[in-house]
Amino acid sequence: MSAAKPSTKRRLLLLRHAKSAWPENVPDHDRPLAGRGEKAAPLMGHYLAHEKLIPDLVLVSSARRTQETWGLLAKKLPSSIAKRDAEDLYEASAAKIAAVVQTIDPKVRTLMLIGHNPGFQDLADGLIGEGDPEACARIREKFPTAALAVIEFDADRWEDLRPRSGLLERFITPRSLA
Repeated sequence: MSAAKPSTKRRLLLLRHAKSAWPENVPDHDRPLAGRGEKAAPLMGHYLAHEKLIPDLVLVSSARRTQETWGLLAKKLPSSIAKRDAEDLYEASAAKIAAVVQTIDPKVRTLMLIGHNPGFQDLADGLIGEGDPEACARIREKFPTAALAVIEFDADRWEDLRPRSGLLERFITPRSLA
């Protein structure tokens, strides 16, 4: 009798930053969260904790609004989660984000990215091959602020991810939790 093969499942959590403010004379990179974003981020953090969607590693865009989103989410999650700032996620295309994901150590089974549109929407749409058709259509239509796409892959390594190889496990927005 041979030993069971270890699971090759990978889980990618794409979380768009929470709603940001547009203060005058503030560069885009430095925009803070708006009041609505300050409420949505902890709500999504609570959801992640409640649903046991706990990442092994979180990559956070260097923009202020993504950093603030993570700061509010992190208060609801275990303090042991590894977090790295990722300059490459700021204003990144789907291809650039995918390239970042493909560099992740295979020991990381659940990876969370906190970043921006249109890159996140395009990446999710490009990676999803299966899933609830209604949820897939909602992603193609709009990936709102603080929305979370959970995509599962059957892959040994992150570098093995290919277009249309993912299963959209769920797509959650703060509005759907209210």
